[in-house]
Amino acid sequence: MRFNRRAILTSALAAISTFAAHAVTAQTAFPTKPITLIVPAASGGPTDTVARLIAESMGRTLGQTVLVENVGGAGGTLGMARVSKSAADGYTVAVWHIAHATAPALYDSLKYDVVADFDHLGRITDVPMTLVSKSTLPPTNVTELLAWIRANKDKATYGHAGIGSASHLCMLMLMKELGVQINGIPYRGTGPAMNDLLGGQFDVMCDQTTNTTNQIKENRIKGFAVTTKSKVSSLPDLPPLDSGAVKGFEVSAWHAMWAPKGLPKEASDKLVAALQAALKDPKVIERFASLGTEPVKPELATPAALKSHLTAEVPRWSAVIKAAGAKGN
Repeated sequence: MRFNRRAILTSALAAISTFAAHAVTAQTAFPTKPITLIVPAASGGPTDTVARLIAESMGRTLGQTVLVENVGGAGGTLGMARVSKSAADGYTVAVWHIAHATAPALYDSLKYDVVADFDHLGRITDVPMTLVSKSTLPPTNVTELLAWIRANKDKATYGHAGIGSASHLCMLMLMKELGVQINGIPYRGTGPAMNDLLGGQFDVMCDQTTNTTNQIKENRIKGFAVTTKSKVSSLPDLPPLDSGAVKGFEVSAWHAMWAPKGLPKEASDKLVAALQAALKDPKVIERFASLGTEPVKPELATPAALKSHLTAEVPRWSAVIKAAGAKGN
């Protein structure tokens, strides 16, 4: 039998080339290094809590550490600006919330487009908010609290996580309904704000259940009402503001995940799959429940659903902000 040496050599080289290509692909398949998850707020706040729970679960799915980095300031725009300018390789993502939708109305010099400059990976959770006060404030129920705010409008104070944050928007809506304006004190996140509320440095705050539930249960602050139309299971004693005190009042702080615009398909697909897996993770579900929230439905944890939601939220909150005359720096 005769062998065609050239054909054999050609076949061998082709096989080696194919094997090498597969080996390189296997070595470089996303992700090959830790991923940075930017939270555009201070550590210890509600969004930081959500982000760290998601990061831990996603890391297990992806086989890489997901490192949370807090980049607070300017109502979250500093952190989101950094994300928009990061390499679109899947190694930088962000978890942020409703404030991403309010930024265009608040900041005339915004250096990014909240829709066009990001890849929208999916929503995470819609967090109810709570109306709370320092422990020494005299009111004992929501009706008394609202009466106290009206009677003390010239000296009452509230804290919030920065212009355009969920805690700020909630109080803007409440003051509009009450027909009063009280003095707001901005912080670099509701983590620092909560520390000052615990110390009695200001009077009231509207903040997410992820930041207030444990403090209320431990009687370190007073809880008066929730901002959803139904009660929150983790805080069953708090009535909805809508139930009588402020009819029609409803606001929640939705959270979502973004990345720089233009991710490779492999990176995008794996990040979305890891996010969706995290939202089904029993540990995440259990922890969310203890904080008064739950993961969104699977159909909302998609790029298309988040982009559609954000596109609708921008004009909605722009109208609220314009009516309140609020502006960032």
